[in-house]
Amino acid sequence: MPSRAVDYLVRAVADLGVRYIFGVDGANIEDLYDAIFASPCGVTGIVAKHEFSAATMADGYARSTAGLGVVAATSGGGAMNLVAGLAESFTSRVPVLALVGQAPTTMEGKGAFQDSSGLAGTFDAARLFEQISHYCARVHDAADLPDHLARAVHATRRGGPAVLLLPKDVQQAPLAAVPFRPPQAESRFDTTGFARVRAELRAARTRGKITIIAGDQVARDDARAELRRLAVAVEAAVGVAPDAKDVYDHDEPGFCGVAGSMGHPELVDAVRGAALCLLVGTRLPVTARTGLDDALAGPCLVSVGAERPYLDSVHATSTDLAATLGALADELVGAGTEFGSTPRSVPTPLPVPASTGPGMRYRDIVEILNAALEPGTDVFADAGNTGSAVVHHLRLPRDGRFVVALGMGGMGYAFGAGIGSCFARRRRPDGSVRRTFVIAGDGAFFMHGMEVHTAIEYALPVTFVVFNNNAHAMCLTREQLFYGDRYSFNRFHPAHPGAGVAAMFPELPAYSPTDTSELAVVVQRCIQSTGPSFISIDCDPDEIPPFTPFLSA
Repeated sequence: MPSRAVDYLVRAVADLGVRYIFGVDGANIEDLYDAIFASPCGVTGIVAKHEFSAATMADGYARSTAGLGVVAATSGGGAMNLVAGLAESFTSRVPVLALVGQAPTTMEGKGAFQDSSGLAGTFDAARLFEQISHYCARVHDAADLPDHLARAVHATRRGGPAVLLLPKDVQQAPLAAVPFRPPQAESRFDTTGFARVRAELRAARTRGKITIIAGDQVARDDARAELRRLAVAVEAAVGVAPDAKDVYDHDEPGFCGVAGSMGHPELVDAVRGAALCLLVGTRLPVTARTGLDDALAGPCLVSVGAERPYLDSVHATSTDLAATLGALADELVGAGTEFGSTPRSVPTPLPVPASTGPGMRYRDIVEILNAALEPGTDVFADAGNTGSAVVHHLRLPRDGRFVVALGMGGMGYAFGAGIGSCFARRRRPDGSVRRTFVIAGDGAFFMHGMEVHTAIEYALPVTFVVFNNNAHAMCLTREQLFYGDRYSFNRFHPAHPGAGVAAMFPELPAYSPTDTSELAVVVQRCIQSTGPSFISIDCDPDEIPPFTPFLSA
């Protein structure tokens, strides 16, 4: 068979080091799957249950590999279902390439099924996707595909998605089997800004303490070791943004907890008492600075990262934090004394009102996980009351990855993202199995939890933990605190996800423990298993999570 445009795409994806294309098949993208099947390049096509989850799989894969994630979808509703997932990648600066099928060019504007060409009264998919991507192009000629692909890959390296709209006839068109030459990765180093940051750090060391708040760019740039070196060099207290719990271990020198709305008082005190606060790889959005505004008014604010923070600061632009932090540590290493390896105490949990309702308590559940999770375990948490409890209480095992989607905060994100990451990280360097835990509420499960089926199809070592409070609990809490508890649209009739999943998938180990003793046993069973597993835990819908806006209300 002559080489086609889709064959070129699959070879190019392989040349970029990507091993999986996540998506949902359909008439206007099926040629890509045909090319995946025929390719000898080692690329595997993964079929999700929904395009949103396919997009979050690509997102999770990219976050865990510090590389590129690829998602494919057909035209029409399939393409539209990508929007929420790509919006999360755009807001959180995650490099994802979306390959989106379109009606044939010969049928554009002529009543084609799922036409989104912008012709003859149809809507224009390009205008939609260009709002949530750094590059979007409709490829009208196969000969133009190599150039568009190079531009798209280059754009993703800015941090965020790129979208190629691929009409079916263009996908099928002949295209010579020429090698794909990806553009050279570019790193931006702000020499002037670096000098100013270095000077501020040196000056602050003569005035008092330094506090660092680290964000998830540290993980994307694989700069964890350099962050620790810098923290030791300047004897810094270190906190992490809510979506960056994996960038600085909780037992490392100077660790003082999480920043923001799910944060710890020790970090607030450390910022308030500092001569300088250094933001590393975070713009410090509201979720990461709630409760810190007054404390941040005192110290000099300095930042290093790909983008300027939302607050005014002395800033150095860096798209390679490993290099930048390493250089700072080298220059400041003589300015302080190393802390040593004595583990720090666990940051103080926020006091929450006593809960008297049914089920287990958030903190008790997370503490069972803290005691059980092995080093290297990855954890993906969904937003909401469940996510607040996990961000606040979880002590992530060393060498594990942690992700919570706070860019758009789409419910159900963790199911797809955890699966995508697991494809990349299910084997440790020594060949042993690495387990991923996906932790979400029942509301998120009802939205996108059927990706459990995907984990079963591919025998992935993922344990899904569902906090079942029969409610959209964060919305319920808001009704109670901010609207007088006069009504609720967000309580559900009781459901039993554990029993339901067990009935649907008899081969899946599925559990519904009723107390913490049973939960501890069940978690160990899941860890010792080889494939996916599922735990449903009844919780109190009226429990207030460790979330500062609720506690202050």
